[in-house]
Amino acid sequence: MNDITQFSHSRAGPTRYDLPLPICIEPLRIGNRVRKLMRRQARFFLTAGGAALALRLFFVFRFPAIVDDSRLYANIAENWLQHGVYAITNSGKMMPTLSRLPGYPAFLALIFSAFGTGNFRAVLLIQVLFDLGTCLLIADLARRLFSDRAAKAAFLLAGLCPFLANYAATALTETLEIFFTTLALDFALAALNVGQIPASAMQRNRMWLRCGLAIGAAILLRPDGGILLAAVIGYLLWIYVRSRGMEERARFFYRRSLVAAGLLVCVGAVAPLIPWTLRNLHTFHRFEPVAPRYANDSDEPLMPGFNRWIKTWLAEYVSVEEIYWNVPGEETDFSRLPSRAFDSPEQRRETAELFADYNRDHDVAPELDARFAALAAARIHRAPLRYYLWLPMIRIADMWLRPRTELFPSDPRWWEFNDDPVWLGVSLAFGLLNLLYVAGAGAGFAWRGWAVHGVGLFLLFLLLRSCFLGTLENPEPRYTLECYPVAILFCSAIFANYRKQGV
Repeated sequence: MNDITQFSHSRAGPTRYDLPLPICIEPLRIGNRVRKLMRRQARFFLTAGGAALALRLFFVFRFPAIVDDSRLYANIAENWLQHGVYAITNSGKMMPTLSRLPGYPAFLALIFSAFGTGNFRAVLLIQVLFDLGTCLLIADLARRLFSDRAAKAAFLLAGLCPFLANYAATALTETLEIFFTTLALDFALAALNVGQIPASAMQRNRMWLRCGLAIGAAILLRPDGGILLAAVIGYLLWIYVRSRGMEERARFFYRRSLVAAGLLVCVGAVAPLIPWTLRNLHTFHRFEPVAPRYANDSDEPLMPGFNRWIKTWLAEYVSVEEIYWNVPGEETDFSRLPSRAFDSPEQRRETAELFADYNRDHDVAPELDARFAALAAARIHRAPLRYYLWLPMIRIADMWLRPRTELFPSDPRWWEFNDDPVWLGVSLAFGLLNLLYVAGAGAGFAWRGWAVHGVGLFLLFLLLRSCFLGTLENPEPRYTLECYPVAILFCSAIFANYRKQGV
């Protein structure tokens, strides 16, 4: 289906138009049809929902993950809740911080105020509810784009996805970030009148504003939530350009509605950031509307030379665990560097000297950082395509295809087959399952998705996010989880035409 169709006219003007943003008088109720589907298919949704809940509770009670970042977020939440100061505790003193956005600390503070400070069990259980909500939103997206049968498949694929369930049992931002990302996409489809009764201009504008607010909530959790804002604005711009073949008067009103939609999305996304930005200006005298690139406070030294050198060779998650996360503060093992970290025997000796100097005091002093920067410059000059193209592509592939077992005690070097047999089996099973989800997404898009109006928004989001992730030094598989609702959505397209809609 084309995104742009033509007006039909009479002497009195346009009598009908079939556009992504038609102006009609019927009321809009987001999710109403998926609720009707749930009532018609109550047994399926109760069974699938029960299985989804059981899987998440299994992770919560068997493999809860409270990591270092969880404790940092909790520390900020406790200081905010008990002392009214958005701060971390350092050597017994509270120090205001801007290293983490306030979304997740605010969520923790709310849970702690109701269930007790430090009650991570309550946090994880409430995250489970958010994750189940994400499953329903993914089903609604599939219902809008494809069919009721696809919605059922999407709900089952999302509910039984162990990767989403695993992070629901982890005290990190991912579950809430995924929820608000999916919510924003659902509002966007509603505003585009995809798969529903057409809405009036006022109702569509409300949907665009809510889409922006959901994006703003995602940004308050993680700064890379802004990628979704770029995707929505980019898609609106694309259909704006495609409208050039329309009749002049129709094009004017249509483009005006697109401009209004873009403004509403931007206002909704930016408005939640204003208090945080003003707070940072007042406290740190620094314009910081999100969070620093390396999640550092103003008094923490940066290591630009080391980070640039890391990007000249790091391509897989295992090196993040073995090298990147250890610097500064911990011993690093030079033997863990892969052969691609050196272009010559001389460079290997120089790198070994840098590691030896670092391991003396486990700190990257400015002089040492400058030496890493010089080494990075030499490597980039020698192979610019490797730095700007090949390694980013490999990092993207690694984040998409690696077994998502980083929260388990599995050996990150699973391919060496020297891990405990149980955890080796888990790694292989998760890796195969991840491949099936990714392959299913590709097959669903190729078979059905490319021809469906509105799917360009999801494809643009995948492309923008993947390209952004390729620029990071640390290819962590969890960074692609925000794309998983879209991957599951495309997977569901495989089931869209097997039976008539509504089955």
